[in-house]
Amino acid sequence: MDFFRAVTLGVVQGLTEFLPISSSGHLVLFQSLLGLEEPELLFDIAVHVGTLVAVCLFYFPDLKDIARVVFSRSVWNHKGEGFGKRLVRIPQIRLLALIIVGTIPTVCLGLAFRPIADVLFSSTQIVGFMLLVTGLMLWLTRRTAQTGRDIGQLTMRDALYIGVMQGLAILPGISRSGSTIALGLLRGIDRETAARYSFLLSIPAILGALVLGCVGIPEATAHPHNVGLMIGGGLVAFAVGYAALRILVLMIQRGRFFIFAPYCWVLGSLCVIYSFVTG
Repeated sequence: MDFFRAVTLGVVQGLTEFLPISSSGHLVLFQSLLGLEEPELLFDIAVHVGTLVAVCLFYFPDLKDIARVVFSRSVWNHKGEGFGKRLVRIPQIRLLALIIVGTIPTVCLGLAFRPIADVLFSSTQIVGFMLLVTGLMLWLTRRTAQTGRDIGQLTMRDALYIGVMQGLAILPGISRSGSTIALGLLRGIDRETAARYSFLLSIPAILGALVLGCVGIPEATAHPHNVGLMIGGGLVAFAVGYAALRILVLMIQRGRFFIFAPYCWVLGSLCVIYSFVTG
């Protein structure tokens, strides 16, 4: 690991984690086309922490409001009111419930795909076809309405469907942000709400991936002289990720989400061609 590689991987992680072009797909491509080895475990965790901090900071007001309500005694000590009524009356509890419901299918699908993860992440052909699918989903959003259902009108069915889509994004080439936001828009959800829910839903998903990654830390060899590179890579991932997230949300609000589709189609087609040529 050197400084240039640490910065490069930090930039790639920051951009692809939030832009709808599939971070896992680009990881496979970088490893296959450029002969790069998989980043050291601790460094990989560091850059993921950087993007996690970015999304938490961006949606800090929502997270703060949820925490304030959840830990409020007056909310839970209110007699004569069941949980169902609280879901209707308190927006923060409803939002938290939607995030939990959406996370359940994500966890189930993530665990189901885990035994074949090595196969999935070693095939540029799979990446290519999945990028074509991502591009199609993005393109379909070009005619979605400017207005739609807000966060208070999201249903548990919406959360389940979007959670399933997030779980399927473990397939390299399927963009997590692209697929979940596109599905939300196609289901008639407001642009800002679709982006907001998608990225809030990503927080437990990223946390889960970090927890699974930390399982291998005892077997990893930590080099003290690499601490600076890990911190640098994490900071770069945070800065680039925050900027990418802000730009993407603005593009979604302006109805320009679909412009990433041609990039996915071109890259996906090149991947498929490359996989057939190299056999």
